[in-house]
Amino acid sequence: MPAPLSLPDGLVERPLNPADAAAVTAVMAAQELVDVGEVVIEEADIVGDWQRPGYDVPASTVGVLDGDTLVAYAEVAHADRGDAAVHPDYRGRGIGTALARWMQEKAREKGSTVIGMPVPEGSAGDRLLADLGYRVRWTSWVLQLPEGAVVPDRPLPEGYVVRAAEPGEHRACWQVQEDAFLEWSERERDTFEEWQATTTLRPGFEPWQLRVVVDPAGDVVAVALLQMNEGCGFISRLATRKDQRGRGLAQALLADTFGVARAHGATRSELSTDSRTGALGLYEKVGMRVTSTWVNRGIDV
Repeated sequence: MPAPLSLPDGLVERPLNPADAAAVTAVMAAQELVDVGEVVIEEADIVGDWQRPGYDVPASTVGVLDGDTLVAYAEVAHADRGDAAVHPDYRGRGIGTALARWMQEKAREKGSTVIGMPVPEGSAGDRLLADLGYRVRWTSWVLQLPEGAVVPDRPLPEGYVVRAAEPGEHRACWQVQEDAFLEWSERERDTFEEWQATTTLRPGFEPWQLRVVVDPAGDVVAVALLQMNEGCGFISRLATRKDQRGRGLAQALLADTFGVARAHGATRSELSTDSRTGALGLYEKVGMRVTSTWVNRGIDV
């Protein structure tokens, strides 16, 4: 077990539980507002991650409290990735350093040889991790379609159709996404049930948010997942089957998905990608612009 956190007087630690999702979201939102000028996190993101089958929230998290108020948290959710946040009002008191050490010990306890987390480039968290010896593993970007702009339509090949996924196609969506993501992501394959927890079972999910391209045989060959948050249509997943690339399916799916988001009240369109995918150029080519840059810093444990 990780050693107790070294905390300033008056602060205490405890494991978290699913009922703490809203408090964690509030801490992360406060941090994001200071670091990138907008709130990206949603409570549904935390709930979706924490409801994955087999994920033991108390055994994988720690919270720092000032009285009854959560002011910082950390977790080691996957083999080599965690997350942490310190409320800006509590920075500069050694809490972030204590959480980083806790995450390293928790990763070792779980059998991992490395642990990392995403932080906004140039932020207080980025500088702290760099000072602690964390290296940049990859870079991520959040991109936005300028107001009033649309992704140019890209005609689909004959016989191909873009539409909402049908319930019976969910396993195919999972398969297409996992096959594509595991071409560049070094992790274990998510089970279908784990995929469901953060997609179709994520709070707020509606069937029209899971978009697919099907080929003339009716097989799912590309998939996109749309999330709606306070006027923003955010594509959180986008994947095309390897043998179907180069036919404009991704661009057609982007145009469709952002169009559906606008039809449901979105006033801006966003997505994210990282340097492992090689997809940044595609999104810039259709008119999207980088609004924030993140780095995933990791350290051997």
